[in-house]
Amino acid sequence: MIRVVLVDDHALMRTGLRMILEKHPDIEIAGEAEDGEQGLALIKQAKPDVALVDVHMPGVSGIEVTERVHRAKLDTRIVILTIADEAPFPKRLLEAGASGYLTKGCPADELIKAVRRVADGQKYLGGDIAQQLALATMAGEASPFDELSARELEVAMMLAQGRAAKHIATRLHLSEKTVATYKARLFEKLAIDNVVALAHLASAHGLLEKPAHMPA
Repeated sequence: MIRVVLVDDHALMRTGLRMILEKHPDIEIAGEAEDGEQGLALIKQAKPDVALVDVHMPGVSGIEVTERVHRAKLDTRIVILTIADEAPFPKRLLEAGASGYLTKGCPADELIKAVRRVADGQKYLGGDIAQQLALATMAGEASPFDELSARELEVAMMLAQGRAAKHIATRLHLSEKTVATYKARLFEKLAIDNVVALAHLASAHGLLEKPAHMPA
């Protein structure tokens, strides 16, 4: 039996995942959490085989959950779930200890396949994500984005995709002032001073297929 926990701040998403997973007799839902902090506590308590974790959550993000589970040397394997157009690059998450990476729009059978493979000790990447990782690997050079914290990376990717500060604040459950602070920090670390430069830098390092169209 594969024991799975669901960590996502959207109740509807957790319900959908549960309905898909519970159809399979070899998979058991061991619990649910609505944010990263609760997710970490649940993982430590329930000791599931696999945790399906949303990448963007209030407070502790999916990236941070992955890093902390890895540092604590817990046996639970993390599968990251992300909206396709808001994905931070997978290299960072795999280095942080993630075992799988899927978009939320993936077919139900791919989700089941990922859970089973990861529970069996393998890695699993959705097809589009695998292609993105391959492109980044082919570049063969260190990325300046490796210097960013988990939250700075999330903000950087959303800015590079043309997201407005208000949208980012709402999506990450932050104030616009906090988003501005993260923006200033990541600009300093990346030695840039505008969002257009950020988009081009992200594209150059395989994080975007092409620079996003930036509003004037």
